[in-house]
Amino acid sequence: MTPLSLGSADGALRVLALGAHSDDIEIGAGGTILQWIAEGRKLDVTWCVLSAPGARRGEAEASAADYLDGAVRSEIICAEFRDGHFPYDGAAIKAWFEGMKSRAAPDVVLTHRRDDAHQDHREVAKLTWNTFRDHVVLEYEIPKWDGDLGQPNLHVPITEATLERKIALLDRHFGTQRGKDWFDRDTFRGLARLRGMECRAPSRFAEAFVARKLRLG
Repeated sequence: MTPLSLGSADGALRVLALGAHSDDIEIGAGGTILQWIAEGRKLDVTWCVLSAPGARRGEAEASAADYLDGAVRSEIICAEFRDGHFPYDGAAIKAWFEGMKSRAAPDVVLTHRRDDAHQDHREVAKLTWNTFRDHVVLEYEIPKWDGDLGQPNLHVPITEATLERKIALLDRHFGTQRGKDWFDRDTFRGLARLRGMECRAPSRFAEAFVARKLRLG
């Protein structure tokens, strides 16, 4: 499969990563970010978690710092919108997105899938497209009991070492999530192997995204 590169010729890449909850970016796109850094990409990352109250804020900030180790610049932003209520708090979240538009000028935006089964994830995806209309937007996937995984059309190969680091960091930082029956290494490794198979990744593993609109040239 022929690769398509993002960013400038010198490897610089400005990334806006958006997650509804404190582990979403890590699960959906953590391997991609780690892989870009390992490959020497000059990442400038604005990492935003919209619902990170209490102990989850500490998890979010510590995790993001580890995932972004090696980036040339990073900013971690945590808000405290109510978990599970994003569609009903849409006006406030919309205002937050408008403020973010004036702060970030990304080459690529990482966000939730538009048809994710979780209502908070869908609201973030909707407002991402509403706000960043002229950007490359890649929608990541979150495995869960709902069985809502779709058919992604953009894959990022990651090495086994990158995958193992992703899983180790998830386990290290998200003690509040370990009791969930889907939150384990088998889930994350299994999905990465399937996505790697789909794109014939030399490394056997990949993360996958939905790219709804791209312009070449």
